[in-house]
Amino acid sequence: MRKQIKHISAVIVVLITTLSFAQSRENDTINTGVIDVVKPYSPTISDVFKVRETPKLDDETTETKKDVKYNIFSFPVASTFTPAKGKAAVVEKREPAKIFDNYATFGVGTYTTLLGEVYLNHALNRNESVGGYVSHHSSQGGIEGVEFDDHFSNSKINVNYSSRMRDYAWNVEGGFQHQVYNWYGVPESQVLTVQANNPAVDHMFYNAHFGGDITFEDTYVKSADFKFRRFGDNQGSGENRFVVNTKVDIPINDIEISTGLTFDYLGGTFDRNYFTTDEVNYGNFFVGLSPTYQLKRDDLTLNLGVSTYYLNDIETGDNKFYLYPNVTATYRLVNDVLIVYGGVQGDLNQNSYYGFASENPFVSPTLNIAPTDNLFNAFIGLKGKLSSNMSYSISGHYNADKNKALFITNTIKNTTATQAYEYGNSFGIVYDNVDTFGVAGEINVDVSRNFKLGLKAEYFGYDAKTQTEVWNLPDIKGSLFFDYQINQNWFAGANLFYVGERKDLIAMESTPTIQTVTLDSFFDANAHVGYHINDKFSVYAKGNNLANNSYQKWQNFPVQGIQLLAGATYKFDF
Repeated sequence: MRKQIKHISAVIVVLITTLSFAQSRENDTINTGVIDVVKPYSPTISDVFKVRETPKLDDETTETKKDVKYNIFSFPVASTFTPAKGKAAVVEKREPAKIFDNYATFGVGTYTTLLGEVYLNHALNRNESVGGYVSHHSSQGGIEGVEFDDHFSNSKINVNYSSRMRDYAWNVEGGFQHQVYNWYGVPESQVLTVQANNPAVDHMFYNAHFGGDITFEDTYVKSADFKFRRFGDNQGSGENRFVVNTKVDIPINDIEISTGLTFDYLGGTFDRNYFTTDEVNYGNFFVGLSPTYQLKRDDLTLNLGVSTYYLNDIETGDNKFYLYPNVTATYRLVNDVLIVYGGVQGDLNQNSYYGFASENPFVSPTLNIAPTDNLFNAFIGLKGKLSSNMSYSISGHYNADKNKALFITNTIKNTTATQAYEYGNSFGIVYDNVDTFGVAGEINVDVSRNFKLGLKAEYFGYDAKTQTEVWNLPDIKGSLFFDYQINQNWFAGANLFYVGERKDLIAMESTPTIQTVTLDSFFDANAHVGYHINDKFSVYAKGNNLANNSYQKWQNFPVQGIQLLAGATYKFDF
């Protein structure tokens, strides 16, 4: 109660004091006033003295720098740290295959087939070597439905000598070949007539050749080569051909023109032509000059050139000059991924009896031999890599040939036949001006280091000027192959190909009627498998025409059915 009285008393005293001061303020006689400033205030900053951070001393003693010497007292320190050693990544390493200079292979199969080959090479010293090979492939025939002998044989022998010096290298080689085929493709309508006449339907070819080449380093003359070939048969035919080629770089100002020079001689004879007993002689020679200038700019490679030829027909004495374009270009759009290429080229192609018989061994020894004037071949394409293990190529071309050679079945002489090839069972040559349009595509894949695969397809369109068809030329071609190294010992492979329809005709001497026939397209599958017993010895097995399709590669000439062959190969050094 006392505390409350004290608090109340304190409050009353504060109020009375406040009122007293207020009354005193009202009675104050000092009045407030206003002060006017006449001059505005303008402050100034006086200069100050800045102390130098590095004072200048005129003392010689302090001015002279003293050399400071450091002494390091090192002493060994024990350490137990041991860094871990690096470990190489595990990479599968293929053992390098041992290479041998020589090998021999032999095989036997169905249709009494024999296959053999021996290849030899021996180094005489560091710069010289000699070599050669012998091969033989034959079959006794036995094609189903064939009434006549259908065996064949192909034997070759070749020897060579080579020398390599510091500034040049040269090689000479020579060989001989013997082939036997039969005109067994007798039309069904002529079988009885041929059996009654019983002619010998075998046709033997002989081929001997000799040639050589030489290449130079750091000279304007780059290379030269020559070849002489004598080709004939058992029907009295004979042909000689001599070819020389040289390549020279011709300097003009600051550029070099790569120039090719060609000389080609051909001469031959047949005992008779197809319809008469008159001898057929043919022969010509031509000289060709092909200068080319190559221009490279970054990703562009351009070859600019022309080809010119002088042709002399020895039999008729006619002379003629030919001029062809020779321009090609390559441009890398995306490094090796996308490359564009194209060009326009032309050439004079020397046809020969040897060339025709190599392509079609069932020709008659009564051919008309003449060169083909390839006016131009314009082409364009794309190639490159889709990945590190896949490459591709796509192309198109337009080709114009004047005097193009076409195989055609000879007219049937059913009443006047005196030779074994006059029953519609042989082929002759006709010439025509043919324009060809074609597109092609190809892809190659390295599926793995041991597995390679390739696929190719082609389409052709033709336009012949005088003939009703382009005889025996297919409109479609396709092929597929693969090689597989299964493991260190086993290996396998296969190739398949498809050929589209072709046209040929049937003509009889006794009637003016000419009939066009269509040869069916065909598919052929071939495969092989082998086993390496060791580095030197291996065995293999092959199968051809595995689809067992007795198709006709040429009219009235069916091929053998499924063919099986087994053999061995031996590699060695000596």
